[in-house]
Amino acid sequence: MGKPRAEDLALFREAVAGVVPLQSDKVFHEGERPLPIPRQRQKDEAAALAESLAPAPLETLLEGGDELSFLKPGLPRTVLKDLRRGRWVTQDQLDLHGLNREEAREMLAQFLLSSLARGNRCLRIIHGKGLRSPGREPVLKELVKNWLANRPEVLAYSQARATDGGAGAVTVLLKAGR
Repeated sequence: MGKPRAEDLALFREAVAGVVPLQSDKVFHEGERPLPIPRQRQKDEAAALAESLAPAPLETLLEGGDELSFLKPGLPRTVLKDLRRGRWVTQDQLDLHGLNREEAREMLAQFLLSSLARGNRCLRIIHGKGLRSPGREPVLKELVKNWLANRPEVLAYSQARATDGGAGAVTVLLKAGR
């Protein structure tokens, strides 16, 4: 860029003719800048806390201590028993290891919808046991439990059999697709 033309300077001066400089007491000198506030992290942590504290809807059943299971109201208990015993053939699975909360929720939603569209009824969701999480707590396990219980296409879920992942996975039964 070269030197501004006289007509450009005249246009600029005309455009800023009524401008008054701001009066601010917030003048920062080098080394005196305020520390950044991690607002998005604060929002994410608040959202994660609220989501984990929200009660799972409908009828979330915890049987045998930490064993996870859920059955939509109105369905016979034999559905859950059959799911627990592995009488349904697992048609597809999703591994959520290494994903953050938002990525896991999005992947799960897409997986359920695509499975339903393909006519798959029995799925395995691997959420992990939380062995590498802070405090060695299974963060995704609780979130997946609530997400699945809120999905209209999910009829039931149960902790996977030991050979299929045990406490680190859940077997899900979807409603029949159209």
